[in-house]
Amino acid sequence: MKRIFVLSSLVAGYFLNAQSIGNSPYGAYGIGDVKYDNTLDINAIGGISTAYVWDFNNSFNFKNPAANTNLELTSLKVEGTNESNYYRSDFNNLKSNKHSTYLSNISIAFPISRKVKFGMGFQPYSSKSYDIVTSQTLPDSEVIKVSNFHGEGSLNTIQAAVSYQINPEFALGLRSNFFFGKLYDIEENAFSGAELVSGFSNSYRVKAFNFTLGTTYQKKMANEHKLTLGATYTIGNSGNLKNMYTNSTYYYLIGETKAYETVIEQQTNFDKKFLPQEASLGLGYGKDTKWFLGTQVDYKKGESINFLGQPFSYQDSYRYAIGGWYLPNFNNFRSYFSRIIYRYGAYYEQGSIQINGTNINKYALTAGVTLPFQKSTINRMSSLDIGIEVGKRGTLDNNMIRQNFVNLRIGVNFASKWFEKRYYN
Repeated sequence: MKRIFVLSSLVAGYFLNAQSIGNSPYGAYGIGDVKYDNTLDINAIGGISTAYVWDFNNSFNFKNPAANTNLELTSLKVEGTNESNYYRSDFNNLKSNKHSTYLSNISIAFPISRKVKFGMGFQPYSSKSYDIVTSQTLPDSEVIKVSNFHGEGSLNTIQAAVSYQINPEFALGLRSNFFFGKLYDIEENAFSGAELVSGFSNSYRVKAFNFTLGTTYQKKMANEHKLTLGATYTIGNSGNLKNMYTNSTYYYLIGETKAYETVIEQQTNFDKKFLPQEASLGLGYGKDTKWFLGTQVDYKKGESINFLGQPFSYQDSYRYAIGGWYLPNFNNFRSYFSRIIYRYGAYYEQGSIQINGTNINKYALTAGVTLPFQKSTINRMSSLDIGIEVGKRGTLDNNMIRQNFVNLRIGVNFASKWFEKRYYN
């Protein structure tokens, strides 16, 4: 028997899953459901970040650490996400709804000098939470086989980034991510009339770094218009993923206490390439402090890791996005709505997971607003940020699961003039 979830098991049992960070059934594979590591304002414009140099002085771009030319204030951001997922499958006409709320970003950034900007932040990277129980009658017998699949855990990342403005047009940046956390999977099989359980357990312990290099070029044009080009490249990880796999038989006493365990096979592996290499190219055009429109293409290299005693491979994936923002008139204090920044975007992602020959793709529309605090000025803008993402992942073809989702993000950006003496060095 292949110790990878068969499609019918995944579909039939997933809908009993408990709520957690990220409820996607596709997070059952590998290192879980990977989040797209953008702040709320960038997510609301479709994830456009590579050629996104914010016009104002109150926000830091971690995705492309070079794109922070205008940061002059200390920016403290706290953001939360509410995920609402709606699952459907033609397999037995199954339906389920899942919801979760979690802290999705906390970061601080500030200028060290006119040319050097620095930021630090925390974000969840991936998670898994599933509990699947299936049963089947073996051919030519009355014996019932019961299989249980269970997984849980999360990976988080602490990131630090620095940008350097070479001249008014060119900038370079470097971001370092430290990944840490634990993930756990187990498959258990039992037969009617027998107490012996056959189990295949898999645990991951992660401590690793990777690094993102970024660059931007921004050309000022006539009538306050500007053209921005950007590129990033993420180098593979330094560190490892410790994978411990055990195949054993045992009995359960009262509760979940194992007894008389016999280990059949045990492996300890260290995966070096579980964090993929990534690259991104972006192009943007806009009018200073008025509007912006950008597009970008992201590439993520597929990697392979050990999963329940067998290799599990991610395929190469691509993401295409377009988005921007519009500000009517920030200096119009007679109309608050004229001072709101309106964001919009869309993306399509060719996913890294393929199941039974079917690609698990994803697309969404995004929108959001930046609501400045009542006393904010264009030079010191603290704000409440709200973003929404509505989309679909997966398909109903081949009895797969279609995941419709609505993600609501809310955050606060406190911007002020801290570390003033260092800024004017």
